[in-house]
Amino acid sequence: MSEASALRPAVEAFLEKLRVQRRCSPHTLAAYRRELRVLLDWLEGAGVETWTALDAGLVQAALAAGHRAGLAPVSLRRRLSAWRSLFATLVEEGILPSDPALGLRAPKAARRLPQVLDVDEAQRLVELEADDPLAVRDRALLELFYSSGLRVSELCALRWSDLDLEAGEVRVLGKGRKVRIVPVGRLARQALERWRDERRPAPADPVFPGRKGCALSPRAVQKCLARRARQQGIWKRVHPHLLRHSCASHLLESSGDLRAVQEMLGHADIGTTQIYTHLDFQHLARVYDAAHPRAKRRSGS
Repeated sequence: MSEASALRPAVEAFLEKLRVQRRCSPHTLAAYRRELRVLLDWLEGAGVETWTALDAGLVQAALAAGHRAGLAPVSLRRRLSAWRSLFATLVEEGILPSDPALGLRAPKAARRLPQVLDVDEAQRLVELEADDPLAVRDRALLELFYSSGLRVSELCALRWSDLDLEAGEVRVLGKGRKVRIVPVGRLARQALERWRDERRPAPADPVFPGRKGCALSPRAVQKCLARRARQQGIWKRVHPHLLRHSCASHLLESSGDLRAVQEMLGHADIGTTQIYTHLDFQHLARVYDAAHPRAKRRSGS
């Protein structure tokens, strides 16, 4: 942040609290810092010198400046969320008498549904012909990704000691350093056992190493998926989160158990998981339109 002012020490203390107490990732901290820098720069430009001078009108004007600059609704909502987190902390610490963003609404963002592979596409992708050591690794990677719905960062961090193939489980360190146990499907277990037999690894070795033996990076996994998708004749843009979305959508479609899918994916808020119910409804709507006699259009109409 730029020149120090009376407003800035409280922000730095808040960011340190996020880092130490809430254990936010460097990426999350950087995002908070960016949004709070915008707020501080705007307030200082408006001549605001103390937090007690902040009111709802000033916060609304600061947010409106972003709107005039062409920020999308989703970016404005993210910005306001970061500011609200700061204000809540300042109220708790007695620096602010009340939350100046209370009642303030950011513009609604259109909800974008995630793309998914259909079941046939997912099956075609993971059934890679494992005819060399690299293909054996990639088959195991694809099977586990689709079987367990991991985040790419979770997949890259896996060590063999995290896997219990006999029990069909994997221990995952997720967001906020929360540990969860995720099931591993039968075919994924078989692919992982074959990969283990190929490597004979130590428990501390990464499950998916690159050429130099270090764990694959998220970027390397992304390139791997794109290459294997083309090889398998899938021309959608296949990326790590697409496999996670596909796993969640197919599991929910089959089971209808939203809470179980939430736990498996490691979502803190079930509202995040509920987006897959919209995907499931879209599938139902397409089936209905194609099959129900009262939904079909008459030919020539």
